Formats: sequence, structure tokens, C-alpha cells
Amino acid sequence: MKLLLTSCGITNASLRNALVDLLGKPISECSALLIPTAAYSFPDGPDLALRLIDGTATSPLSGLGWKSLGVLELSVLPTVRSENWVPRLRETDALLVGGGDPMFLCRWMRRSGLADLLPSLDSVYVGVSGGSVAVGAVGDDYDGRDEPVGVAEAIGLVEFAIYPHLDHPDMPDAALAEIERWAGRLSSPTYAIDDQTAIRVVDGAVEVISEGRWELVGA
Repeated sequence: MKLLLTSCGITNASLRNALVDLLGKPISECSALLIPTAAYSFPDGPDLALRLIDGTATSPLSGLGWKSLGVLELSVLPTVRSENWVPRLRETDALLVGGGDPMFLCRWMRRSGLADLLPSLDSVYVGVSGGSVAVGAVGDDYDGRDEPVGVAEAIGLVEFAIYPHLDHPDMPDAALAEIERWAGRLSSPTYAIDDQTAIRVVDGAVEVISEGRWELVGA
């Protein structure tokens, strides 16, 4: 699986070009499945999920001009026969994984079976915020609250952690000094990325795509 791990979606030309390059063809010729699951852990989760699906979210994903777009809700998959969703998953060009609570998302990735399937997929995984954090080494565990209650093991498709929204004016915890404190507790390096930045991973090779600011902390 090829990864494009963003802070806030496809927010500039460099990130869009990186996505097209990973897909190997224009977005207009590609299918995508949108995963809004991470949003539902928060009180305004239904609103966040709707904006992600209808393209009005600040993190551009669904409105990029896909040939086809569907919604894959992980929390229902344990009750669905695998033959009803796994073939569609395997033939999909891109998985668009929205933000929210990364450890809530990890739990449903595991319960649904998606976590086991991810390494064998040919799709491009496009993460936003918590959707990016979830496939890293570790992430904050919110446990349904607005403030994190600890750090937990994530899915681990990559050997580093991601801290999104670097320097965001409405997120004091995303100041570099705070991220450095957070990363100091970890045994893995952390990429702190702003909303104009993404981490591209192909066959283990890591590349930063950015029109903004990023820092590698604790390497």
C-alpha cells in the first residue's frame, strides 16, 4: 500500500500532484472509498462526518473529482459478510481516511479486519489528521473526550509517529515546543507537519511533500 499522510487533506498543488503520481492516473479516472469513522468519537462527530462526506470540510478529500466515491463505515463491517465489502475494497484506487480520534479509528480498523488487509492492498491510503496518525507507530488516545488521556500503539504501517496541524493558531498543543515534549516520551521519531504538508511513503521510502512547515522530532 502507498501512503499519503496529510494534516488537512489535499490543500495545495504539490499535494494534489503527489496524489496523482501515487495513483498513476488522473483523479477523474479513479475510484475512492471514504472512511469517516474517526469523527464519531467526538460530540460533533455526526456533523464532522457529514462535512467530510459532502465535501464541505476544511480537509479536501471527497470533492477532488473522483470517478466514483463511496462511504465505508468501519463500525458496521463486523456485522457485514466480508464478500460484500472486501472485493470493493481491493479494487478501489484510494482510501480516504478522515480525521478525528486516531485510537478510536485504530480500534475499529482492527475490529473490522481492515488493519489486517491494509498491507496487502494496492490502493493509495490518504489520511487526514487522525486518519494519518492511526497508521503510524503511536498516537494520542482520547477515549471519547476532548483531551487526550494517554499515548497508545497505533496500526504501525510506518515506524514513525505523526503530529498534525503544526503551528495551528487554534490548537495550542500543536506548537512545536508542545510537540517536542510529546515526542520526548516516544521511542520512535515524530514528523510534525502543518496543514500544507504530507508524508509520502512508498515501499518504505519516506518523502516529505510540503508548501508549508514541518519538523522531524526525536530522530
